[in-house]
Formats: sequence, C-alpha cells, structure tokens
Amino acid sequence: MDFYGFYTGKVFDAYRFLGAHTEKEGVTFRTFAPAASRISLIGEFSDWQEWTMNRIHDGNFWECYAKTAKPGQMYKYRIYKRDGSFTDHCDPYGFGMELRPNTASVIRDLSEYTFSDEKWMRQRTDCKSKPLNIYELHFGSFRKPSEKADDWYTYAELADILIPYLKEYGYNYIEVMPLSEHPCDESWGYQNTGFFSPTARYGTAADLMEFVDICHKNKIGVIMDFVPVHFAVDGYALADYDGTPLYEYPHSDVGVSEWGSKNFMHSRGEVRSFLQSAAGYWLSEYHADGIRMDAISRIIYWQGEPARGVNNNAVAFIREMNRGLKAMYPSAILSAEDSTSYPGVTRSPEEGGLGFDYKWDMGWMNDTLDYFRTAPEYRSRDYHKLTFSMMYYYNDAYLLPFSHDETVHGKATILQKMNGEYEDKFPQARALYMYMYAHPGKKLNFMGNEIGQLREWDEKREQDWDILKYPLHDAFHQFMKDLNQLYLKNPALYEKDYENEGFQWIDCHQEERCIYAFERICKTQRIAAVFNFSDKVQEDYAFTLKNARTLKLLIASDMDKYAGEKHYKTETITLENGTACVTLSAYSGIFYLVS
Repeated sequence: MDFYGFYTGKVFDAYRFLGAHTEKEGVTFRTFAPAASRISLIGEFSDWQEWTMNRIHDGNFWECYAKTAKPGQMYKYRIYKRDGSFTDHCDPYGFGMELRPNTASVIRDLSEYTFSDEKWMRQRTDCKSKPLNIYELHFGSFRKPSEKADDWYTYAELADILIPYLKEYGYNYIEVMPLSEHPCDESWGYQNTGFFSPTARYGTAADLMEFVDICHKNKIGVIMDFVPVHFAVDGYALADYDGTPLYEYPHSDVGVSEWGSKNFMHSRGEVRSFLQSAAGYWLSEYHADGIRMDAISRIIYWQGEPARGVNNNAVAFIREMNRGLKAMYPSAILSAEDSTSYPGVTRSPEEGGLGFDYKWDMGWMNDTLDYFRTAPEYRSRDYHKLTFSMMYYYNDAYLLPFSHDETVHGKATILQKMNGEYEDKFPQARALYMYMYAHPGKKLNFMGNEIGQLREWDEKREQDWDILKYPLHDAFHQFMKDLNQLYLKNPALYEKDYENEGFQWIDCHQEERCIYAFERICKTQRIAAVFNFSDKVQEDYAFTLKNARTLKLLIASDMDKYAGEKHYKTETITLENGTACVTLSAYSGIFYLVS
C-alpha cells in the first residue's frame, strides 16, 4: 500500500492491505490503530486466546500472521488503551461479520467466487442516453419465508424470486438499501459497523457476488447504497477504535449526527482512504454497477444546515473520491441523495463540480407529491408546482425518485398520498406515474409502489402481495408493468434526458383546467404527453404540434383495462394543420406517438 497516499487520502484500495487476507496457508491480519498501546488478535483459530500483533511500518499499523486460521472462522482485535483497559473490536476492514447481536469479524476469501459477467461489464454505461428504470428494495422485506421479523431469504433464494419479477415489470436496475453489516434492523443499513462486510442476514461475500453475477446475466444492473457520512456508535466497531476518536470528530457538536450516529471526520486522510476504499471495494470486488451515496447534504453543509456554512474539507473529499472512482470505473453510476441547491453536484470535478452522474430531484418529488395531495379545487392555484421543475432541470443531471423515505414515518405510501377516497386514488396515481415517466430524468421507484400498497413500509414484514386479489390493485399493477415496458422501448422518453432539445412544452398555461402537454423528442421519435389533473372531464381540448400529421395512441391511464372508464376505439388521430382536439377524462394522462 502507498502509505503516504493513505495518510493524505489518496488511496482507493486500502482493503487490499488492511483486514484479514488469506494466503496459501494461514491468514495475515493487519489493522490501523496509531493510539493503541498494544493489540492482540483473538479468534476461533487461537481458542480466543490472545496472540500479540506487531507494530509495522511507522508503528501506526499492526500485523499478525495466523498459520492455523482459515476462511469462515471468527476473529476480533483486542485493542488496549494507554491506561491498560481494552475493547474487543471487529475489523474495520473485515470482509465478513457475524449476525447481530454477535460482533466478531469473519474471515472471507474474496477469490472464492469467479464472475462470468464479462460481456455485461464491457457493455454497461452510465445510462445517460439509455433507459434507467430503478427498482429500490430492502433485501429483507421484499419477500420473506415466514412472518418472523428475522427470517430472510438468502441472496441465492431471493435471486430466484426477484429477477423474474424485475424482468416482467420492466425494471432494468435495482438499488439495494445498504447491505454492509449493521446491528440494528430498524436502521435499514444506514448505521454501519462493517463497511466492507456484506450483512450476514442474507449470506456470505461469495453469495452476494453470485447474486450480482446472476443479475448481470439477466441484464439487470445493481446499484449499492453507500453511507459516507456517519457510522454506528457501537463500541465494538469504529467508535473510538484505537482508544481515541480515530474515524469521528472529537467534539460532539459536530461529531454526532441527527440520527444519533457518529459523523466521519472527512478532513483526515486516513478517513478519506477508508471511505473511498469501501466505495471502490463494492465496485471492484462485487461488480456493483453504481453507488448511491446517502445524505450528501450532510457532507456539503455542516450537519446538513446551510446556515452553518459549507464543510469545505468534506466537499473536497467527495469531489476527489468521485474523481478517482470515475477514473477507475468510468461506466459505474455515482448518484447523490441531495436535497440542497448547492451548485454543480453533477458537474465534473474539473469544472468545479462534485462529480456525480446523477442527483436525486427532491424538489420535483416534493412539489409533485404536494400537488397530488391537494384537493382538485386548489390545483389551479398550485398549477405551476408542476412546471417549476423544468425551470431548473438542466442545472444538474437529475433522477426522479419515489424512494423508501416517502413511504415511512407517517408520510403514507405513494398511492395513499393521492387526494380523495379509495377509488379516487387509483386514477390519480396512474396519471402521476405517467407524468413521472414522461418527465425528463431517470426513474426510481420503491418496492410496493407498483402494486398500490396502502400500508407504510415496515422492514419486519414483506410487502402486501395479497393486495393484488383486489381488482383495483390488480389493474394498477398491470398498468405499471405496461408503463415500465413502454418506457424501456421508446427512446424519446430517455435518449435526450439531459439535452434541451429532448423536451418541449406544448401547453403549460391551462391553469383553470389543470391540463399540461409536452413533447419528448429524440432523433428517431416524438412522443406527446397530455395530462388532465383536474377532477372534471375536459372536453374539446385542442393543442397544436409543429410538423405533425398523425397521433397514434401508445397508452392512456383511463383505459378500461386499467380500471379506467374509457374504451379507446380509435388509436390514431389525423391532425388538421397540426392541431388535435381531444376529450380528457378526469385525472388522466395519454401518450401519443407523433408522426
């Protein structure tokens, strides 16, 4: 390892030196703990007796070779403070861990599994000009083998269930909530103890590698959720690792997050090398196709509050990490969950940006859901909540998210958010999703949204699949399948997402009627999207398209097969001087292929 690079935050593969590394015979263990007075290695191979670790290099690193150690065995580091007290820690760079509440690291041989996804890896891209339809899921609660909270499918078992479902529904990427080891199920993986350890809830490192490989063979990309801001407070993990605040800030005013976790001190080179090595680890060793980085606002601003000012050291860290990751993995996707208006999140580092490929469009998400929560009689007042997004859209490369955060903590699910009674929610939700898929930007939808789930997500329970026995939900999930497949097959809906010529307003001044119309355009195709978000039928709505002769119906949210009230007898409309005149059902959307 480049030790100078490690100290200055330039290393992206520190895990190749630190951690537990299998050899032809035995295992070599190394850890970084500059303030420790001494360290012992304890594990199954020593009957948990202390084996002395030796200082190496400049005295800040410790090493021990264990000839009798082998993969699958547990171990810990017993780290002594200067006062003689000690704490048994898991390995910060360990490749495996025990299932909670146990805390030992587990030796894993990363060469145990061999990938066979060369074709996928050669052909994958960042999807800027391709469809990117992401299904976000929590691995332990998509489906469960039983009703027990801590009963989960393994990586292999879920692959057999999940992949056919994704292909049927038209999702070409998954984004998995954090799979790095975490002690508290309720943290959903966002408070980590093992940044290099796939959680033991679902299997081993090799099992996760095989899961990703199977996804790739089925042309499904895998984005890993990554937490670069904070970590769990548990004393056996990173907290006060060498008896001092090694990874965290020493002062609680900036050292403790709003979630009660410890904040990484991004000004330390060793912390930078740790985090960017963890990100690189998932991309390299597990062939992940991207990294979604959590809570980037907490990196940009102190404690996420603009009033506290920009955290310049943390901003420099994320910029340089992204620069390095893109240099090594140019086709991998780096996306930011960021709700701020900080400029240049998706501009390149060379242009002064942060270097992400995509930024979650939280403004679009909030404005859109607020609009659909609103009673229809007030939507004329709020009409331009749905036009505002295109006023800032080209400032960054945006991704449109309806994520897990919008289905928990009393916020209600996406369907439940729709205004009105039960029957009124479905036509609005169908129109909402058509608007989402017509709007420029890549798509992300959380599990359960596609079946119109009404119960908020609970990590202890699987999704309410039995809800599909009800006709409205069954029709809704059929609609979502058709909409997803249509998105994947029509380049006008994705090819020029980030080019001005890919979007054109047809009509955005129907405030009283709550009608919106726009075109999506690419080299080979034009699609007109027309929406009526009022609760009234809008008759004889006329709109004009340049250089157009006909409109061919692609999909309509009010079709009777989706539990709508309209049967479309005529699928093609001939225009007169480029003008069409249509009648729009209440709460409806229509896509037309323009020729």
